[in-house]
Amino acid sequence: MEYAIIFLPLFGSILAGFFSKYIGQRNSEIVTSFLVLVSALLALIIFKDVIINGYENNLIIAKWITSGELNVNWSIKIDPISSVMLVVVCVISALVHIYSIGYMSHDPHKSRFTSYLSLFTFAMLILVTSDNFLQLFFGWEGVGLCSYFLIGFWFKRSSANSAAIKAFVVNRVGDFGFALGIFLIFYLFGTVNYDEVFSQVPKYLDKEILFLGINFVALDLVCILLFIGAMGKSAQFLLHTWLPDAMEGPTPVSALIHAATMVTAGVFLVVRCSPIFEYSTLALNIICIVGMTTAFFAATVAIVQNDIKKIIAYSTCSQLGYMFFAAGVGAYNVAMFHLFTHAFFKALLFLGSGSVIHAFQDEQDIRKMGGVWKKLPYTWVLMIIGTLALTGFPFLSGYYSKDAIIEFAYLNGTSLGIFASYIGIITAVLTAIYSWRLIFKTFHGNYLNNKIKIEKIHESPYVMLIPLFILAAGSIFAGIIFKDLFIGYNKDIFWSDSIKFLIPLSTEHPPALIVYATPILVTLSIPLSYYLFIKNTKITSWLVNENKPLYNFLLNKWYFDEMYDFLFVRPSKKLGTFFWKYVDISIIDRFGPDGISYIIKRFSDKVIKLQSGYIYQYAFIILLGFSAILTYLIII
Repeated sequence: MEYAIIFLPLFGSILAGFFSKYIGQRNSEIVTSFLVLVSALLALIIFKDVIINGYENNLIIAKWITSGELNVNWSIKIDPISSVMLVVVCVISALVHIYSIGYMSHDPHKSRFTSYLSLFTFAMLILVTSDNFLQLFFGWEGVGLCSYFLIGFWFKRSSANSAAIKAFVVNRVGDFGFALGIFLIFYLFGTVNYDEVFSQVPKYLDKEILFLGINFVALDLVCILLFIGAMGKSAQFLLHTWLPDAMEGPTPVSALIHAATMVTAGVFLVVRCSPIFEYSTLALNIICIVGMTTAFFAATVAIVQNDIKKIIAYSTCSQLGYMFFAAGVGAYNVAMFHLFTHAFFKALLFLGSGSVIHAFQDEQDIRKMGGVWKKLPYTWVLMIIGTLALTGFPFLSGYYSKDAIIEFAYLNGTSLGIFASYIGIITAVLTAIYSWRLIFKTFHGNYLNNKIKIEKIHESPYVMLIPLFILAAGSIFAGIIFKDLFIGYNKDIFWSDSIKFLIPLSTEHPPALIVYATPILVTLSIPLSYYLFIKNTKITSWLVNENKPLYNFLLNKWYFDEMYDFLFVRPSKKLGTFFWKYVDISIIDRFGPDGISYIIKRFSDKVIKLQSGYIYQYAFIILLGFSAILTYLIII
């Protein structure tokens, strides 16, 4: 069963990628969707077995590397953490595959698209089922490669190519830190297998290591380097700039990779390595600070964006920040719970936005929409459900997971944890405002599109709507069904030894202010947003005009792209231009291949003049040669 979960998507990818001309593009879509759907059903069976019977296993696919102390296998590790990730990856991937049949119906390269999607699914499954850091890194780089393929899928667009390259380069920064972390793990522990590393961690609490001229506690350095990798993959503050640009890819890509699966790999890494992170207070504090900064930063930027997909992209960035600061206060199970629920409602919002874009013939600016809720009734209702879940409206899935993060951060008891909880509440309010801004400006008010008549706006086909209904069910019920299992009374039984807690999470009840502040504020934000963005837009315009510098600051994403362009891109281009023009062309080429070819050409030009075609000239040259040879023989 485990083998089928992993390899069915790979088989589908090969089939669609190499044999679509034999089976046809439509059959490629159907076969890949069916195979990933089978993987999803099997993943649900595994998940059920883990919940009921505490099933755990480690299946060896093949021996990979055996060299000295290094022994690495290809394996499938099944435990509570990987079983949760299997459900998230396979279920969301299956729904996205089915949705893509309708969304990509007019694209001439459907089989290539589904091949990439299935290949990504395989790489992500390899990542989450690894039992060692090397296989984890293989899957890590695999999903990065597939992300590059899918972001730049419409490669004839220069913006798509630029976005794909940007995502690839920024992730290489994080991956460099991740690779150094793996090297250091092998240097310290002599192995890269999880169980062997985790069992040795307590022996190295006081060991120090010199890095970049600074003495670090070895475990602190390991955790920081691993977290740098997580920052890149999960688009955390400072390494976040690639995620909004990645929206150049088709919308199903955004839902699968940049909302529900790949970007959560960083959270998965931190939770998987909790037996190391628990011994590094410094690393946990850094994770908490970066997480809450990302949550707040992304929410402030999302509130002024106008591209429907970029608003949801920054929302993803913000929610990942919540997951990280949950891990930073030691609530790893709560981080996994929010990862689980977030996958449903964020995929729902992305695919719902795809339905809107589909109806508006690829228009993504919410300022050119409005007044279409009667034309798109199913999409409207489904996106409202996703928005309610995202904002933490009472009794939907986000309410249970997001509020739990805020509560456990407060109960952490440290000043950092309490501060993070307050930032979490403020961010929740901002989330509610920009989410309802999207809903109201997209579906309500006056119809503002001058290019498409409102009569032409129509609902999406059922092949696109059915996945949305399933995701809506998850957005409503996932929280209430699984809260006790993930963070409640049964959490110790479910998580078993897969998550390490040096200090058990607090069982105290947080103050009423912390418990009720978020649901009350996010509920009040609904009429407030309606008033600001529909009833009295003059107030919004006045606020923008009175605070133009702040508005531009947020609209330009805190000027991070401009800052990186100034600090890294332009100097790199200047350095590259210098080496190209003055080193490569003027020195290497001039005195190397160009110089040699120039000398040979000049010599050839002289020699060719001897080839006149006149017999008397050839006879004269022969005579000169004969005389030279005769003279030489007489002299010796």
